[in-house]
Amino acid sequence: MTDARLPPEADLLLLNALVDGELDAPAAAALERRVADEPEMGKAHEAIVATRAALARLERPEVGRRLLDRIEAAAGVSGPTSPVRQPRRQADWRALAASVALAFVVAGSGGYWLGANSPGETASDLVASTHRRSLLAANPVDIASSDRHTVKPWLDNRIGLSPPAPDLAAKGFALVGGRVDVIRGNAVPTLVYRHNEHLITVVAVPAAAGTSGPQSKQANGYNMVSWTGSGFSYWAVSDLERAELDRFVEDYRTATGVAASPES
Repeated sequence: MTDARLPPEADLLLLNALVDGELDAPAAAALERRVADEPEMGKAHEAIVATRAALARLERPEVGRRLLDRIEAAAGVSGPTSPVRQPRRQADWRALAASVALAFVVAGSGGYWLGANSPGETASDLVASTHRRSLLAANPVDIASSDRHTVKPWLDNRIGLSPPAPDLAAKGFALVGGRVDVIRGNAVPTLVYRHNEHLITVVAVPAAAGTSGPQSKQANGYNMVSWTGSGFSYWAVSDLERAELDRFVEDYRTATGVAASPES
């Protein structure tokens, strides 16, 4: 992709989803028009297709069950009751290889698997790391769609729960998709929104009934807001300016029927 500016990371993840066939028909058609009309999008699409084709020509390696078990254990998804174990076991070997490569890249840059419990790590630290790790990944979502009626059922089918995923595009916050994160050995649903060229990660951990107002903080260099409501404890994390992230949280809470509360 020489002599061309890379598209924003949100466009790159959508291009990967397009190549994987994970976009719904309207979203795929709209993106294909951009690929045809915008040179940088076209070059990025060509590079992704060429990379996938090169991987497809590689001979499938023989991966033993013991090695797969060790990889799954390192990722924090081992055990017969893990809701994400079966899909990982059946995943294509190329996707598995890419995931392992990413793990080494993240570890080399100071990151860590979220399934590990390191002394002194708070929930905020772990959530901020999910956001950072997603930005290093080729695709920061497992299901790419702007339709909450696609994202929520996908999460429900994978781990049996999903948070509200309101359509906030009119407010300037477009739903990009969702993924499953593993925090302290637990699979949790995560939503991803986009504001201009910034991604917002919304991690939702099941919680007892109750509501608490938004609390602002910083973790690992990112702005973060936490609150509870609708049966979840939420963390929204992004490199957005504080005021913009606060506005997102207010819009999200309003759309999900949780009145905005003063910061406590």
